[in-house]
Formats: sequence, C-alpha cells, structure tokens
Amino acid sequence: MSERLTDKTQTPTPAEIDAFIGADAKRQLERLETELTARYDLQRELRFPFGKSYGWGYKFSHKHAHLLYVFFTSASIVATLQIGDAQVAKLEATLPDLSSKTQQLWRNRYPCGKQGGWIHDEIDSDADLADVLALIAIRKKPTNAHR
Repeated sequence: MSERLTDKTQTPTPAEIDAFIGADAKRQLERLETELTARYDLQRELRFPFGKSYGWGYKFSHKHAHLLYVFFTSASIVATLQIGDAQVAKLEATLPDLSSKTQQLWRNRYPCGKQGGWIHDEIDSDADLADVLALIAIRKKPTNAHR
C-alpha cells in the first residue's frame, strides 16, 4: 500500500498535499474537481474520516449528498466511493462500458449492504477518471449543464 498522510494532529496545507501527491496526481485531482464542479453544486472538505488506514483526504459532496472521498497517497490519489444496494442494477448495466480495471474493482469491492459495496480506485489515467465520474453519476445524477 502506498504511503498516506496519516498524522491526524497535523492538518496538511494545500502546498503539502500537492507536494505529497506529485504533479501528475495534482493534475488528475484538478481535472476531477473541474468535472465535478461542472456537474454538481460541489463542496470540498478536508477530512480525516476513517483513521490511519486512509489518512487525510477530500470529501466531495453535492449540497449535503456525499459523492466520494479522494485520499492522498505518495504520487497518486485514490477515489473511494460507495455504490448502495439501490444503485447496483444501474451499475451492473453500465459495467460493460467501464474499463476492465473498474470491473475488477467492483468484483473485489468491500461489501456494504446486500449487494452494494465500496470501491477504491487509484486515478492514474484519463480512463480511470472517466470511470470514476461514471460511478459518481450512478450515485448521484448530475444536476448541472454537463450531464
């Protein structure tokens, strides 16, 4: 597992986050945030939600509806999101259009509910970013112009 920012007593600054994740991951994070802003009434909050295993990350929400967490790892970012039981049928219909990596992540998800689960997707490429955006759209239909 990649190194993470796990000291809860030291809130990282934006500059420290950028240096930690590196230039490539910073670009992916900026692209993700730009795309989310175009689709939702986006709110971003720096959080330490699940303890040292995950460390610091951004919680992204649409109004009060949670969309995903993005955790910081050395030289990358990891999108963590939940697909609930009510969203599984829509996900399974969309799954053939997603990358084999995302399909594998779904098969190996951390279970939650009867059929749902959590996916942890390291965003390394444009395809990863597109898949994460598709998964978020399954969780919450985009409300702004870019649907």
